[in-house]
Amino acid sequence: MATLNLGILAHVDAGKTSLTERLLHSAGVIDVPGSVDDGSTRTDTMALERQRGITIRSAVVSFTVAGVTVNLIDTPGHPDFIAEVERALGVLDGAVLVVSAVEGVQAQTRVLARTLHRLGIPTLIFVNKVDRAGADPDRVLRQITDRLTPSAVALGRVEAAGTPAARWRPYPIDDPDHTTRLVDLLTAHDDALLDAYLADERAVTGARLRAALAAQTARARVHPVHAGSAITGAGVDDLIGAIAELLPAGEGDDGAPLSGTVFKVERGPAGEKVAYARIFAGTLRVRDRIRYRGDQEAKVTALAVFDGGDAAPAGSVGAGRIARLHGLTDVRVGDPLGVAPERPGGRHHFSPPTLETVVEPARATDRPALHAALAQLAEQDPLINLRQDDLRREIAVSLYGEVQKEVIQATLADEYGVPVTFRETTTVCVERPIGAGAAVERIGRDPNPFLGTVGLRIEPGPVDSGVAFRLGIELGSMPPAFLKAIEDTVRETLHQGLHGWSVLDCVVTLTHGGYWARQSHAHAVFDKSMSSTAGDFRNLTPLVLMAALRQAGTRVHEPVHRFRLEVPADLFGAVLPVLAGLDAVPRSSLLRGGAYLVEGEVPAGRVHALEQRLPSLTRGEGSLEAEFDHYRPVRGPAPSRPRWDHDPLNRKEYLLAVARRVTARSER
Repeated sequence: MATLNLGILAHVDAGKTSLTERLLHSAGVIDVPGSVDDGSTRTDTMALERQRGITIRSAVVSFTVAGVTVNLIDTPGHPDFIAEVERALGVLDGAVLVVSAVEGVQAQTRVLARTLHRLGIPTLIFVNKVDRAGADPDRVLRQITDRLTPSAVALGRVEAAGTPAARWRPYPIDDPDHTTRLVDLLTAHDDALLDAYLADERAVTGARLRAALAAQTARARVHPVHAGSAITGAGVDDLIGAIAELLPAGEGDDGAPLSGTVFKVERGPAGEKVAYARIFAGTLRVRDRIRYRGDQEAKVTALAVFDGGDAAPAGSVGAGRIARLHGLTDVRVGDPLGVAPERPGGRHHFSPPTLETVVEPARATDRPALHAALAQLAEQDPLINLRQDDLRREIAVSLYGEVQKEVIQATLADEYGVPVTFRETTTVCVERPIGAGAAVERIGRDPNPFLGTVGLRIEPGPVDSGVAFRLGIELGSMPPAFLKAIEDTVRETLHQGLHGWSVLDCVVTLTHGGYWARQSHAHAVFDKSMSSTAGDFRNLTPLVLMAALRQAGTRVHEPVHRFRLEVPADLFGAVLPVLAGLDAVPRSSLLRGGAYLVEGEVPAGRVHALEQRLPSLTRGEGSLEAEFDHYRPVRGPAPSRPRWDHDPLNRKEYLLAVARRVTARSER
């Protein structure tokens, strides 16, 4: 049976989870659709999700239609949980983008639509809530073509919009106006269809247009639009039919080498790790030993596939399916299984979090439990990005927004029994080298206490290139374990630069390397005091790297968001001074109808303040879209990371910290 891995995506409160419930009901998986308000939905299983009425973690359910098994992935709609959406995108064959018929196209809708387009994921658009007061499907359809994609085409119309009797009427296959719209859209991407139409209009039948629509939808060239109501069920059966007809099922070779990706990790009842993975190629069986994350290996002790709503135990899983795996004790989100699959669009689809806060336990005795709990949360959401300051015994986490912080706080208290407080949220900056710097420490020469020689040069790299590590010595001149220890330590050390921020967009070259081979006294066993170990290079590398970085110097850059602001025309003059006060820079303004559309840039740290002030400034009529765009040099004095008031890797501090280990080794 063919398999379609389908994502349901939307701006928060567009009715995405309610649509998932209605699809399961219409497909016969559940008897009664669950309610978000009542906390009875199938996919929102966390207590916190049911309390708040929002989706926080992606969930997988399945149903069967027209001989196709559809694995439905319900994703969060709130922008604070965009990392969950990012992980789901990498395993999708198609998507349904949900838009509210009342609120229309919103900020998150645009972000999602652009990402789906960039990744080439076939997408249907569903205009939901046509039964609600204020619903205007025609207006929303115009917004879709203006703001999301000009290649959208409605496959029907809504009758009695804005009333409980609202219903969806598909256009007949021979409807002349609909045929004209389809021809105009489809021939723009199909020269053969255009030639056939110009030669004889009658040869291009409704059936041929429908086949061309399916082919172009599968290639993400066009985006069919349906409408209805997840609450009443209007239009949902037609949407299910379109899913089976227009979206392509997953493909893959069951006989090929195993290739898959882990997109979700959770803990089972006994605390064991459970991994959700999409299998792109090959067949995975229970008790198979598989490689993941390059050099890790483990045996699959149990697996389940999704069928008829829930995950059912299975002995094997083939290409195209989603599986739930047990036995991968060290697995993390994003790990490849077997051969790493090639996916379009790069590793990250959305911007990284640009906010950070320090987490403090309410009870000092809970500090070890807090660290363990946050480590488990980071397994499920790697972009939480724990940062620990060992000197002050503090832990900081990265964030997308204040709602995410509230969810972390509630999760720690409810699920782990660790009540916490947070310090004020701050903006996460980055550092980039200004020039080039080099340093070297040689073995056997004071003041180097380690049995190793390390020389490093650091210099600026291309923007958005991250950290590149290169060898300036012969590959065989040092054991691979020592080279790996140096490279791993370089990347770890650069998490905190001269001002405490991560150092990005640089090239680090190993210019010198040396070691003492395994030695012993006569007729004695191996002596660590005479022989280099990987620990020598892990301890020495930070000293050398920070010395080189000080010589190069760094400049602190702050994150900047691109914003799109729509305000009533009569309030335009009052809004501009507020933007200036928030360091926002308007780049363009356009009068359209009775409103001004303003586009520009604003520091990430000022976005929340702008969101809070907007309703009172615009009588509640303004709308704001903002997303990360780039980093820019900070104006004025370079800010240091909060609580970062010590010299990073000061030689005296550092040597004192490792002296105990060095002394112990010498005594042996």
